[in-house]
Amino acid sequence: MKTEDTTEETESTESDAHTGAPDTAGSPPPPPDDARAHRHDLTAAALAVLLVAAAILIGRYVQNRTGTLQVQWPPLLASWDPHLGPGTPAALTLAALVVACGPPLAARLPWRGLLAAAWAGSTAWVLSMALIDGWYRGVERRLTTKHEYLRVIDRFDDIPATLRDFTNHIVIGEPGNWPAHVAGHPPGATLTFVWLDRIGLGGGAWAAIWCVVVGSSAVLAALITVRVLADERLARRAAPFLVLAPAAVWAGVSADGYFAAVAAWSVALLALAATRRVRFPVAAAVGGGLLFGWTCYLSYGLGLMAAVLLAVLLLTRTARPVVPFLLGALVVPVAFTLAGFNWWTAYHLLVERYYQGAGGVRPYAYWVWANLACAVLAAGLAAVAGVRRSASYAPGAVRKLRTGTTAPAQRLAVLVVAALVALLAADLSGMSKAETERIWQPFLLWLLPAAALLPARTARYWLVASVVPALLINHLLWTGW
Repeated sequence: MKTEDTTEETESTESDAHTGAPDTAGSPPPPPDDARAHRHDLTAAALAVLLVAAAILIGRYVQNRTGTLQVQWPPLLASWDPHLGPGTPAALTLAALVVACGPPLAARLPWRGLLAAAWAGSTAWVLSMALIDGWYRGVERRLTTKHEYLRVIDRFDDIPATLRDFTNHIVIGEPGNWPAHVAGHPPGATLTFVWLDRIGLGGGAWAAIWCVVVGSSAVLAALITVRVLADERLARRAAPFLVLAPAAVWAGVSADGYFAAVAAWSVALLALAATRRVRFPVAAAVGGGLLFGWTCYLSYGLGLMAAVLLAVLLLTRTARPVVPFLLGALVVPVAFTLAGFNWWTAYHLLVERYYQGAGGVRPYAYWVWANLACAVLAAGLAAVAGVRRSASYAPGAVRKLRTGTTAPAQRLAVLVVAALVALLAADLSGMSKAETERIWQPFLLWLLPAAALLPARTARYWLVASVVPALLINHLLWTGW
């Protein structure tokens, strides 16, 4: 497969996407109005900046007047704390290298070499961002605070008994109610760290390294998925944007990065099974289903990833992997149910717990749109412009799905729009008021490849536009729990 990322190839892809023409034989489509499309990209980015500015200004006014936002630096859960740290030189150097060399390197590396470089680069980026806050405060202590999973490891000595009793400690007021993160997630999240402790990897440092290394593998899952559903050239163009994801500010260190990776590999395995681009497609489908089942027992809201999974089936126009996928997806729910944990009961108790705390105070009228400002900061302006292009390509892609003549850019657009639909559903639910810069990482991941739809010659500028705000946030604010 040809991998050189020339201007001619770029314009050909953009032309296919604008006209809805297949990228196979046929009369060449007319050239796109590239200047107009670029102006629309800049307009979308400018509107996103205005959204963030409005969320900051209105948020500060509301918080200072009523205190109901329950965050110190709206719309982010953060406080003002300008600082440098041991991760600062590494983060700045890595950002500069990827901006300067990332696009051409991604175009030329062998595919497997690109995957290895992307995983290594993402891991280094997330870890260096965490180390801006120092090893103890930014890494080792992150998952051991009063809200986190590691505070209850000793209560899982008898796992079956704890699972049977889990729902009795979700609501505030019950004896021994769980810390916020434990109560706010199914027990699969906490069990991950219990099992790490059981194999000798206990403590905050090992938990943090697990979340960073496994969470960064989400980049590989996204690249593989884009390659098999769209094409390799778009996957290569997306690689630098996935590596330098602004969400690294919150992925390092957060269990939500780990959740994003599990969900992403579920999508990737289904895509491989549906396209039969793997030696054992049935096994891949079962594995994807198994991971999706585990995803639903890591976070209640991640069932919405079904929208992305459905997009995979629509793009591949096949139902072959559905049965093995569903069989795999049943394994985890059946196991937890037999162990005595009822997911639906726990979810309804979580809703009660949510409204007992900050969720009952935070105003929906502010957060329903300010959440999107948080998403802008975590996804970056390149993703915003890419999502705009995806939205413009999507209608033509939907019309072409029935005949299977969609262009690669259109197929990528469908995947991105599906993730956007999942994100908007989470937003409208009212169960994610604030902290979405962290909580929505599994959805935000799939918006990042949309940057591959932007002209290749502008890639470095869009990388800078996404990375600089992330570096400023990490150096000027103390973020997270």
